Amino acid sequence: MAGRKWRIGLGALLLALGAFLWAAWPTSAPEPVRDGPRLSATRIAAFRDAQAPARQGAFSGDGRWLATSSAAGSIVLRRLPDLTVVRRLAHPGGATSVAFDPGGKWLATAGYDGNVALWDLASGRLMRRLTGARGTVWTIDVSPDGRRIAAAGEDRIIRVWEVANGRLALTLAGHDKNVWEVRFSPDGRRLASGSFDRTARIWDLESGAPLRVLREHAQAVVGLAWSRDGRRLATSGDDSTILIRRASDGVPIRRIEVGNHAYKLAFTPDGRFIVDGGRARTGAGTFLHGLTGWGGAADAVRLWRVSDGAPVAALKLADDSMSVAVSPDGRLLAAAGDDGNVVLWALRPL
Repeated sequence: MAGRKWRIGLGALLLALGAFLWAAWPTSAPEPVRDGPRLSATRIAAFRDAQAPARQGAFSGDGRWLATSSAAGSIVLRRLPDLTVVRRLAHPGGATSVAFDPGGKWLATAGYDGNVALWDLASGRLMRRLTGARGTVWTIDVSPDGRRIAAAGEDRIIRVWEVANGRLALTLAGHDKNVWEVRFSPDGRRLASGSFDRTARIWDLESGAPLRVLREHAQAVVGLAWSRDGRRLATSGDDSTILIRRASDGVPIRRIEVGNHAYKLAFTPDGRFIVDGGRARTGAGTFLHGLTGWGGAADAVRLWRVSDGAPVAALKLADDSMSVAVSPDGRLLAAAGDDGNVVLWALRPL
C-alpha cells in the first residue's frame, strides 16, 4: 500500500512538473501571412539605461527624439536617427510614463510618486510639477495642440490640467479600479481611458461627460490607440484580444486574438497596421524566466493587419513588452522590455 501511494505521489509530482514546464514555454504568435500588404521589421538597435524594467518609449511628434523611462526613475532623451544621448532626467521614485508636447520642446513624465513633471528639453529644467493624484500615476498623454495633459492611475480619477498655468481643468470619475491608459483623440475633443475594471471609456473634453462605456473585454483593458485620422479606436487587454472599433460609437468592427496579454497598442501612421506589446510567456513562464533566465527570447511584440486581422510579424524580446511606439513617419518601432532593454526596429512595407 505504501509503495502504491509513493508511485501515485511521484506520478502526481511529474504531472505537475510537466504542466509547469509546458506553461513556462514561451508563447508564440500565429505564423505571419505571406500575401497581401505586410511590413518587415529589422532589428537595428537595443540599449539598456538602468538596472530596472524599461517602462515606456515615446517618439516626439516631429520625429527628432526618442524618450525612454525606467522603473528606476531614469528618463533618457535620444536624438534620431543616430540615437545619441542628449539629455538625462530623473523622476524621483521611478518613472512609469513619458509624453512629448507636439512640437518636441518639452516632455512630461509620471511616476510612482503620484506626480507629473514637465521638463524643458533644451535646458533639462523642471518647468512645472502637477500634483494631486493619490498613488501611482500609470499613464499620461498630451493633447494634440499641446495645451492640456491628462493623467490617471491607482486612484481611478483622470485629471486633465492646463499646461500653461498648471490649472486642473477637469476631473473625470467613473472607473472603479486602476486606470492604466489614457489617450487624446487626434482632434483633441475626446479622451479614451482603459481600466482594470474591464471597461474602456470615451469622454467629452468640453463637458467632462462620459460619451461611451465599452464593456466587450473579459479582463482588464490596458492598451489604447487612436488611428491618426480619428476614425478608429483600438482597445486591448488581459483577455488577449485587440478590438478595432468605430471611434464614432465605439462599436467593435474587428476582433484580433493575439495569444497573450496585450499591454500596449500603436497604429502605424497610415492606419493599415497595428502593433501590440505584451506578455511574452504564460504566468509560470514569466516566473521561471525571471528566476533562472531559462526560455530565451519570446514573441512579445506582434504586428497585425487591420483590414482582416492577419498576423504580419512576431518580434522577440527577452521579457514582456511594457510599451510600443511607432515613429511619426512609420519607419521605426520601439519597444520597452521588462528586462530593462529598449529595442528598435526599422519597418518597411512589403
